[in-house]
Amino acid sequence: MVISKARTLMMGLAAVVMTAAPVFSETLGDALVLAYRNSQLLEQNRALLRATDEGVARSVAALRPTIDFVLQSGYAKNDVKLAGGAQTRVEALSTTASLTASLVLYNGGASRLAVQAAKESVLATRQALIGVEQNVLLSAVQAYMGLRLAQDIVALRQGNVRVLAREMEAARDRFELGEITRTDVALSEARLAAARAQLTAAEGDVLVGRETYQLAVGKPPGRLSAPPRQPVTARSVDEAKRIARQQHYAIRQVQHQLTAADLNVKIAEAAMGPNVALSAGLSHDNQGMTDRTLGLRLSQPIYRGGALSSEHRRAIANRDAVRAQLHYTVAQVEQAVGEAWAIRFVTGASISAVDQQIVAARAAFDGVREETRLGARTTLDLLNAEQELLSAQASRLEAVTRQYVASYSLLAAMGYLTVDHLKLGIPTYDVSAYYNAVKSAPVTSPQGQRLDRILQSSGRK
Repeated sequence: MVISKARTLMMGLAAVVMTAAPVFSETLGDALVLAYRNSQLLEQNRALLRATDEGVARSVAALRPTIDFVLQSGYAKNDVKLAGGAQTRVEALSTTASLTASLVLYNGGASRLAVQAAKESVLATRQALIGVEQNVLLSAVQAYMGLRLAQDIVALRQGNVRVLAREMEAARDRFELGEITRTDVALSEARLAAARAQLTAAEGDVLVGRETYQLAVGKPPGRLSAPPRQPVTARSVDEAKRIARQQHYAIRQVQHQLTAADLNVKIAEAAMGPNVALSAGLSHDNQGMTDRTLGLRLSQPIYRGGALSSEHRRAIANRDAVRAQLHYTVAQVEQAVGEAWAIRFVTGASISAVDQQIVAARAAFDGVREETRLGARTTLDLLNAEQELLSAQASRLEAVTRQYVASYSLLAAMGYLTVDHLKLGIPTYDVSAYYNAVKSAPVTSPQGQRLDRILQSSGRK
């Protein structure tokens, strides 16, 4: 008997320990870290940035001499007339090896301008990568909060089904006692069936939310914990717009594109000027003949059918288009800030109003339920009161989710929704590592090995 009691006590303690064991919950911060690490969209745009980095290497290479080796072999058969009218056939096989080098000494600065334009393109692409990072993180926030909302709605619907099931059983009991009619029972049954249908739909929303979460985060969701305190943004909408004008990636991206467009206009102007190139050559054939050449070439376009003037006008038009795009981008960013600020303000006010609605609806439901038990209210009154409470609770869940997403949308509109600003505590992609390795157009094998290490450390080779 004592052993049995001791075993029962030990089992009870084990159950308490198992119950008290911490259950891992996935936080919003965890989801943001996973989204950043697993995003194939980020990988794609990092590769595009590396391709843009190579544009600087190609422009730098244009400042250097080019050296070509050519090995040429040919066979010739000719009929030759000799003195006196005789004719003979001469056959010859010739092979020539040549080494040629050329260097552009002057082209109006077009080559150096091209290097500067390529660097501006790199800076613009880096800003575009920040935009992709913000979109990835915002999608993770939306997926996280959307899934939590769907799960909370399911819990709310489940509670509603339980309440309606009890109300239906109570209605049937009262019908058996003759206190209500069959119509009241049918109303309870219909409302319960509708609640079960809504529960099924809510469970479907959870399944959809899980798929959305997996796409945004890169893994199936675990047990989601409550979101942390909303992020700090700005004290006023004017301050938020001022920060956005200074920090937003889209504005900075277009600013770099405008600088590159200005440089392209200058490049088009330089193409109309003179060009000076130095060339040297060394060739040797199978007859033992060796030729050495050294030349200086000056060229000046005189007439190209209007192509150079057209290219210059096109560059100017492109610059004007980018300048107009900059003004429009600033307006778009300010509009996004204002919209996010308004949504956050409105949802905050609606949450306060819905809280009051919930208190009143709960008091009304409790009162109607008691009055229904006493026969002073109908079953329909009770069901309507219960539906009012349920709707208010669902409205609050939706408003809280909208407000939370609006806060992070405001951060994104300000240009602050990044891993560094959120202080997620993880290493981020170094946008300058690959650029620093290729900006001088390396060709030696140690530099190539360094590029391999950079590609491997960036995530994928």
